[in-house]
Amino acid sequence: MAHFTYHIVEHDGGWAYRADGVYSETFATHDAARQAAQRAAGEQRAPGDTAAISWEDANGRWHEETADGHDRPDTDVEG
Repeated sequence: MAHFTYHIVEHDGGWAYRADGVYSETFATHDAARQAAQRAAGEQRAPGDTAAISWEDANGRWHEETADGHDRPDTDVEG
């Protein structure tokens, strides 16, 4: 199972969470950023629907797969 961590960091004059190198919006307090990260982490763990997907790779080839809506990552929040 994949693991994903949300990090609470100072950002742009306030606080944000960073996940996989991407920052959230800025929050006025550390607590507000942590609550938002915990909410996002919980949503990412929530199962979804199994669905057929099509995607194009870097070489321009198309692929068809079934995405299992129950294959969700483990998440946590640090900071």
